[in-house]
Amino acid sequence: MEKQSFIDLSFAPARVDMRPSGDGGVILSSPIPLDPPPESVGAMLEQWASMTPERTFLAERAPDGSWRELTYAEALRAVRSLGQALLERGLDAEHPVMLLSGNSIDNALLQLAAMAVGVPASPISTAYSLISQDLEKVRYIHDLLTPGLVYASDGAVFDRALTVLDPDRVVVGSNPRDGDEVLSELLPTSPGSALEEAALAVGPDTVAKVLFTSGSTGMPKGVENTQRMLCSNQQAIRQAWPFLEDRPPVIVDWLPWSHTFGANHNFNMILFNGGTLYIDGGKPAPGLFETSIENLRDVAATMYFNVPAGYALLIPYLQADPELRDRFFRDLDVLFYAAAALPQTLWEALEDLSIAARGERVRMLSAWGSTETAPMATTVHFTIERAGVIGLPAPGTEIKLAPVGAKMELRVKGPNVTPGYWRQPELTEAAFDEDGFFKMGDAGKLVDADDPAKGLVFDGRIAENFKLSSGTWVHAGDLRVAAIVACTPVIQDAVVTGHDRDEIGLLIFPNIAACKNLIAGSTDTMDVDEIITHPVVLERIEAGLRGHNEQNASGSRRVARALVLVDPPSIDANEITDKGYLNQRGVLDHRADQVERLYGDDGPDIVVV
Repeated sequence: MEKQSFIDLSFAPARVDMRPSGDGGVILSSPIPLDPPPESVGAMLEQWASMTPERTFLAERAPDGSWRELTYAEALRAVRSLGQALLERGLDAEHPVMLLSGNSIDNALLQLAAMAVGVPASPISTAYSLISQDLEKVRYIHDLLTPGLVYASDGAVFDRALTVLDPDRVVVGSNPRDGDEVLSELLPTSPGSALEEAALAVGPDTVAKVLFTSGSTGMPKGVENTQRMLCSNQQAIRQAWPFLEDRPPVIVDWLPWSHTFGANHNFNMILFNGGTLYIDGGKPAPGLFETSIENLRDVAATMYFNVPAGYALLIPYLQADPELRDRFFRDLDVLFYAAAALPQTLWEALEDLSIAARGERVRMLSAWGSTETAPMATTVHFTIERAGVIGLPAPGTEIKLAPVGAKMELRVKGPNVTPGYWRQPELTEAAFDEDGFFKMGDAGKLVDADDPAKGLVFDGRIAENFKLSSGTWVHAGDLRVAAIVACTPVIQDAVVTGHDRDEIGLLIFPNIAACKNLIAGSTDTMDVDEIITHPVVLERIEAGLRGHNEQNASGSRRVARALVLVDPPSIDANEITDKGYLNQRGVLDHRADQVERLYGDDGPDIVVV
């Protein structure tokens, strides 16, 4: 059956220049020159406050369930007042604003105010304050930042973290403790000459944000994000996706602003293009995703962004509810995924749903980058039919494919690349190669070596790949996705094992809800370990892996055994981010004893294929 056509949108042509590098690799670049971007994020806000003052910029749920909406003009007035208030409290380039709380209008205004007057904004993952048991990471970040002000949306909710940090100045949205200021008390501040002088001093090289990325090991690293990085990245996105100029984008988005995907890509895209962001208080997690579904019932977005785990949860709702499906796809121009590989089964399910809703396919887009590249380094701006393609270099960005072992590492140079890590010069020096390219640690390859314009495909994390005792290389990223697809729907995520061993194994994080659905009768009285080791669940895993092995007979792809884990991944152990991205190295280090069990036992939670 022939697939229906795509929704018609304007994209930049798929072209790429390629030249050899001095280290045996190649350098790819876009032939499209980068147009001059705005000088600062503040200039974007001023532009739309002047051009479309009454358009809604941000919206969030009020306590009564209605949407609290903030226009561009209202946002600019609040940002100017808060910027003056920050200066009066002694904040400067060396004393950032540290934000402990999640996405909200107040959070956005405080970040924009700080950036407007040259004070770095540093939004921190809420998990470090609310989920972490030892608070070690948030204490480390606080000491490294030396913030001039710490913000929390609710003094009572964040009391434990605030007490441990004991910052000099605290501003809260509600429930102040003794000595705390309340954000609403800062809003009446009258902008003065200090604000104007500070705003004039902000330039492309001013540090706008410090975003923390945990990496695979050790403590979080503070990535300096300059105004140049943020502005040039949005300019490149607009040139790759000209359809953004056709109508202002509207999005419903949960992705946290402590990460570059939600903050720099999505939030800044709305601001750069004069769009509207409905802040989604839900997330892809039990008990919270229902909130996201209700928001999607309420608002018809023009673009939708999520991580693969989020799409895995969304699809069953769309399949079960035609009214929700039709509402979701009604105004949608594109679906976008990033942060992890999207299984092809999810890709095809989304296409089928869009055809059922509209009679045509909504385009699936992706991109690739990191916190250090603000974040987009490559982007899909042409038709692709399968998951995995990460596109071509963005305008103004060069991508080097450098040989590292059996892989080609992706390295990046351009105006979107960080100057370094906050107060960690040794990490900065180690992050760049001799040609000034930032070393990403990701591997990539051309879809078609004879036609580079077909783009690049992600080829796994270099550090995640390993050799079996036979000397055979195992590409963990590809194998992980294949195993999840083979065992759909009972595997939520998995980590590949087998370094220096005879055979490949898996540590499986099960999809508890899907496991329950497989079991006949009520599971209400069953413990989690009883559910995940139920014979029907283990049989589904074994059958899925057996089918995978029939199609993948080589030792580098064949899965011999699997251990189904009861405990979910731990953020304190650096096993997972609050976006749901699993850190393979962190899991293997933290669960070394379970890896030993996997290869040494035949317990009820172990599947031998």
